Formats: sequence, C-alpha cells, structure tokens
Amino acid sequence: MTAPQVVVHRDKELMAQAAAARLITKIVDAQAARGSASVVLTGGRNGNALLAALAASPARDAVDWARLDLWWGDERFLPSGDPERNETQAREALLDAVPVDPARVHAMPPSDGPLGNDADAAAEAYAQELAGAAGPEDHGPVPSFDVLMLGVGPDTHVASLFPGHPGVRETERTVVGVHGSPKPPPTRISLTLPAIRAAREVWLLAAGEDKAGAVAIALSGPGEIQAPAAGAHGRARTLWLLDRTAAAKLPPQLYPPSSP
Repeated sequence: MTAPQVVVHRDKELMAQAAAARLITKIVDAQAARGSASVVLTGGRNGNALLAALAASPARDAVDWARLDLWWGDERFLPSGDPERNETQAREALLDAVPVDPARVHAMPPSDGPLGNDADAAAEAYAQELAGAAGPEDHGPVPSFDVLMLGVGPDTHVASLFPGHPGVRETERTVVGVHGSPKPPPTRISLTLPAIRAAREVWLLAAGEDKAGAVAIALSGPGEIQAPAAGAHGRARTLWLLDRTAAAKLPPQLYPPSSP
C-alpha cells in the first residue's frame, strides 16, 4: 500500500486544469512506455470539470487517442444516453471532441441494454469485460490501469461504494450492483476496492467546503468500511488532488504549504 500524497490547489478551477495537465502527461508517458494507456474515469462535478479542462487544453493533442482505453469506476444504472449517466456526461465534456476508438471506450451497461434492468447481471458483464482485457502481467482479473480517478463524496464514498453498504465489504468480485444507494438514483454499478487497488495510480479528487470533513476523515486512517475513500489506493501511487476549501480541515502535517 502506498502512502497518500496530497496536492492542494488554490481553487477548483486551477485544480481541474492542473489535474488535466497531469493526466495528459501520464497518458503520454504510458503510451511511450507500453504503446497504449488505460484510464478509469469518474463522474461528478470534479471529474467532469477535469474532462472539460482537458478538452480545452492545447496539450490534448499530445495524446494518441486511438491508443487509449477508457473505463468507468461506477455508473448510474439508467437508460443509454440518460443525461445523469457518467458516460453521457463524459462524452459531452470530452469524448465527443477527441478521436477516441469507440471499441476502446468501455462504458458500463445501461438499464435498457441487452441484459435488461438487472444491475447485478450488468455488473457481472462488466467484470467479464475487465477480465478479458487483463493480461498475464496484470494483478488479477482487471487491467493494471495507469490512472484510476475517483471523486470523494461528503460522506467519504468513492465510486458507488458507500459507508457501511455491502459493496464496500466485497473482497472477491471486481464489479457489483449497488442497490439502495443513499444518493439518487438508488441503483448503480461500481468497481469494488479490490479492482480499484489494481491500478498503478489512484487519484482522489475533492473540491469545495462540503468535502473538507470527508477529506480529513479519510486521511486520518479510519477503516474503509466506515470511510470507503480510505481504502482507495494505487499500487505505485495514491494522490489526493484538492482545492484549499476541501483541504481546510486537514492537520498541518498533511497540508503541504508549497502546493500551488
């Protein structure tokens, strides 16, 4: 397990721009080293702000979009094209503006797909897709994602793993159906912590004063059942990307004063 690193930016706009620049560099480096790259996207206001900043960046053309695999950490189990789906929002923010290979955009199944309105079957199908993309060099039945991004909720949830819910306790499956989510919609699909921890790097994004308590709790060393964000870490690096308001309740030893 890697010790988390904390980077604090002046405001949410700068955080999104800096994170986008950081992601471009990581993708380009991975493509140079291995020929392709894989990234797990997150939804929510911070995830979508990052994608919009990436779309607006002139450096986006440094990425070979045809050699990039895109996955999702979770999804609202809604019909295809629903404006609340993370996939729909990602396409509007970035994917429709760049030459991605449609075959390498791995959206989670919608509720009106071939599997019907069965979130558990949809989760199993996504788990099988992940397993099919994993190679012998990977750590288990998921690819070794280069970067896996997660938003952090005010209750410390990440992906659709909520404090005390069954999904956060899962140790075997890589993807689960989520029922009775405390955030609407109640039915979702989510990667589990074992799948998240297969990533080379995990980036946790939080901006806004409503996230300050969750950030402080998650970085204070609680158990992952009570604070799922505390259980999200990468094999090589765990990076918390914050704005100043989200970092406001961190103890001085965790707040890096030199962060831009």
